[in-house]
Amino acid sequence: MMKAVKELEIQMTELKEAKEKLAKLEASYDKSKMTVAEKTREINTLDNKIKALEKELTLDKTIVEIKKILWAKIGQSITDRWQLIQTIHEQIELINIAQFETQRAKASLGNMPEQANKMIQFLNTHTKEQLAALDINSRIDTILTMKKVLTLRNLVQTLETKFQDMQAEINAFKQKFATL
Repeated sequence: MMKAVKELEIQMTELKEAKEKLAKLEASYDKSKMTVAEKTREINTLDNKIKALEKELTLDKTIVEIKKILWAKIGQSITDRWQLIQTIHEQIELINIAQFETQRAKASLGNMPEQANKMIQFLNTHTKEQLAALDINSRIDTILTMKKVLTLRNLVQTLETKFQDMQAEINAFKQKFATL
């Protein structure tokens, strides 16, 4: 019986040791479960952070904002230039009117400027009596009339020069605007 009691004690000790081992294993298993859960949470947090950073790296928001800024600048630039565009169109209309009027003035002048120069020279080389014989009573009035013809010719030439300059500037602006 002693033997049986000893055996029973040995078995009890073994059982106690096994239980203690099991408790230690369960405790370490619970700790590892907790560690795994914590690590899983950390991994999930890091995954979310990585996804957010990758999304920022694709520059979607940045590109959208840059596009908005660029279009706003382009729109403002066009708005700023619109007055210039309107002015250009007004200048084109003025050039067309000026060309029409200069053509009309040239047609009405004909070859009168050349005749006016010859007439002034003629008036300056003849006496008052010679002019009266030709039915020219006032040398001054006749010369003033000739001067008006010459002045009109000079104005037409000046106007042509001005609208040629304007046309050159308009063409330069159109070329720059086409590039834009």
